[in-house]
Amino acid sequence: MSGSNTSVPGSAAGSPEPLSFAVHSLPDPRVPPQQRSGRWKMLLVLAVCAAPVVASYFTFYVVRPSGSAYGELIAPTVDLPADLPLADLQGRAVPADSLRGQWLLAVVQPAACGAACERQLYVQRQLREMLGKERTRVDKVWLIPDEGMPRPEVLAAVGQKGVEVTVLRVPQQRLAAWLKPAPGKALSDHFYVVDPMGRWMLRAPAEPDPKKFKADLDKLLKASAGWDSPGR
Repeated sequence: MSGSNTSVPGSAAGSPEPLSFAVHSLPDPRVPPQQRSGRWKMLLVLAVCAAPVVASYFTFYVVRPSGSAYGELIAPTVDLPADLPLADLQGRAVPADSLRGQWLLAVVQPAACGAACERQLYVQRQLREMLGKERTRVDKVWLIPDEGMPRPEVLAAVGQKGVEVTVLRVPQQRLAAWLKPAPGKALSDHFYVVDPMGRWMLRAPAEPDPKKFKADLDKLLKASAGWDSPGR
C-alpha cells in the first residue's frame, strides 16, 4: 500500500567489451560434493525468498500496467527523502525512515481540516477497512503542512483505537521533494500511495470511486505479498 539499472560499459575505444566468466563462478572440483550441495541449497532458499520481491518490482516498476490502473501510476517512482523533516503534533522529531515497512495511504490536509478534509479522512478509513484481512498491511497517514492544531473532535476521530491515523507535520516546501499534485491541482486534491520502501508510486483523486481505487490497492498488495509485513 510504496514500484522499485545496470549497463555493460564499453571499452576505451568505444566498442563493447566481450562478456567473460570468472573462474570462481564454476564449481571447484576440490570442494567436497557434500559442501557443494549445501551451497546450492542455500542459494535455492535465497532465490525462493527473493522471488516475491523481484516479481512485484518487475510488475510495477518495469511492466507498469498503467492501462489497468484507476489511479495515476507515477513513473519513475519518487523515493522518500531521508532528511524529510517530520514531527508529531507535540513537536517531537520523527525519523522519515519510520514511514518505511508498510504500504501507506496518505493525505495532505491542513490542520484546520474543513468539510473536504473530514470527508477525505473518512474515505481513507473506509478504503482501508474495505481491504479486509489485508488492511493490516496498510497505514493511514495524514500529513499536515502548517503549524495549526486540529480540532479536538477531529483528533478523537483519527485516534480511535484500531483505526488510528498517523498524523505528522511536514513543511510544505520540503514535502514537494516527495509528493506532488497533478497539474492545476493542490496537494490536498489527492490520495497518495507509497510502497514499503518509501517510494511514492500512485496518485488518486481525493474523492475516488471506492471500488475502482480499492481494485488498485488489491493489485498492489497481491503483487507484493511476502515482502512487507503487517504492523510496524
